[in-house]
Amino acid sequence: MFRTLHSKDGVQLVLGLLMGVVFGFLLQKGGVTKYDVIIGQLLLTDFTVIKIMLSAVVTGMIGIHALKSVGLAQLHPKPGSLGASVIGGLIFGVGFGTLGYCPGTLAGAVGQGYLSALVGGIIGILIGAGFFAALYPKLDAGILHKGDFGELTFPRVLKVNQWTVVIPAVSVLVGFLLLLEKAGL
Repeated sequence: MFRTLHSKDGVQLVLGLLMGVVFGFLLQKGGVTKYDVIIGQLLLTDFTVIKIMLSAVVTGMIGIHALKSVGLAQLHPKPGSLGASVIGGLIFGVGFGTLGYCPGTLAGAVGQGYLSALVGGIIGILIGAGFFAALYPKLDAGILHKGDFGELTFPRVLKVNQWTVVIPAVSVLVGFLLLLEKAGL
């Protein structure tokens, strides 16, 4: 079934769009498309964003590794580097700090009708992407590859079965989520 799906680009695009709509709907229902919630997270007064993000990480980690274990998925980690992480972090940070939205919450806020997200966010994404595209040849020849660490994953580095990492990581994250809930945050 998945091999057939993988070979049909049109179906993949439709599924991608549908998953994006579902993702945006869930972000909106979770409340993280609201500027005040995001600023509350940055001020450490509202932990809605971190709870939703960690819940998604736990769900995704279990789901993808379960699918991989039964042969229904393969992991293809992208190579990384310290330079690329710094540049990406700076671009993300400037946009996030300026407007108070990350790309996912921005899309949800646009869908919800927030004018600040539509005008400032979409224009900001286009400007940021334009700058990056214009500078990419120079960045690619230099800083993006500084501190290259390749396609690392914790199980590969530790040379252990994936579940040896997944189970403790999920346990720690769920424990942290429970502590946040117990503290009323």
